[in-house]
Amino acid sequence: MLTSGINFISFRKKGKSSKIKQILKKLLKEKNQVLKSLSEDYEDNYVNQNIIKFKNKLDFRLIGMGGSSLGSQAIYNFLKNKIKKNFTFVDNLIHDEKLNKKKYNNIVISKSGNTIEVIGNTNVIIKKNEKNIFITENKESYLYLLAKKLKSEVIHHNNYIGGRYSVLSEVGMLPADLMGLNVNKFRQLNSLIKNKKFLDCLTKNVSSLLELIHQKKYNSIILNYDEKSENIFKWYQQLVAESLGKKKKGILPIVSSMPKDNHSVMQLYLDGFQKNFFTFFYVHDENSKKINNKELLNSHFFLKNKKISDITYAQKLATEKVFSIKNIPFRSFEIKKRDEKTLGELFCFFILETVLLGRSLKLNPFDQPAVELIKKETKKLLI
Repeated sequence: MLTSGINFISFRKKGKSSKIKQILKKLLKEKNQVLKSLSEDYEDNYVNQNIIKFKNKLDFRLIGMGGSSLGSQAIYNFLKNKIKKNFTFVDNLIHDEKLNKKKYNNIVISKSGNTIEVIGNTNVIIKKNEKNIFITENKESYLYLLAKKLKSEVIHHNNYIGGRYSVLSEVGMLPADLMGLNVNKFRQLNSLIKNKKFLDCLTKNVSSLLELIHQKKYNSIILNYDEKSENIFKWYQQLVAESLGKKKKGILPIVSSMPKDNHSVMQLYLDGFQKNFFTFFYVHDENSKKINNKELLNSHFFLKNKKISDITYAQKLATEKVFSIKNIPFRSFEIKKRDEKTLGELFCFFILETVLLGRSLKLNPFDQPAVELIKKETKKLLI
């Protein structure tokens, strides 16, 4: 048990976690500003007055790239059953003409205020009579000046929180607020660092990951059994790849949709090259549809009175059993509660895990120097 809402089984082979515990202790003493955004001590750079005129709006469009969008998408899709608002996410330069046929309230997010894809999309998409919120650094940039020109609401984006770590800052919490969610329940760091069981699971898990990396297993494959969680792992993919992919080191996160992928790549996972380790992710669903017994043939009587989720869960357990038999390294998350608190705990776990891995591998988990080269070369070609 990781928390009351999450059952967690770590890798069988566990490395020594004493060093990781020391690194974690030092990290928590640093008063790291990124970690502060995961705690209830963090103060958002907006108040209710900033967004009250948007509270009764139904249709929102969020324009942002990478971490400026992925966290909000993860929240929206994972908690969709609690949300009565419509959110559309524009997170690429591929433009959908349908986006111009409806009036939206726009949330434009870019830390630097100069992200070229966001500039292009705002230029093409935003209409003059639409209401806008811009979340960007408090400095003169293209988007800051555009916000002023459009007389839009401007929310300060702290420059010390990079996009992939910003999900529990105003970047993720302001959209969550407008979705009608309880933002106070997301920031769980204060309670988690007092939870000995959580800290033991976290540090042992990081030790196991380091041991797998030492064995040259670099592919982190997420076997996701919950469609509504797909965006959590797109967020996780950026978090891990951008934080640890440096100095010829890193982990490659790959998201696999289950049980669909039993019929495609599972053969390779089970019998191909052994450079992978796996994360099983399952969310218990009380509202899953039941099998129609009247339409069921006698040959498959064992499906009688079963839910679709029963079949999915059986496939998950069966796959874990086969992985155990074949000695394939894996860990497993089972989510019991689909709510803000549980999702906040997952965000905290994965961020702490990534930062601890970075520190252990002697990497700076908070920068991304290589991608800056592409931005510079792109600008040269457009000038």
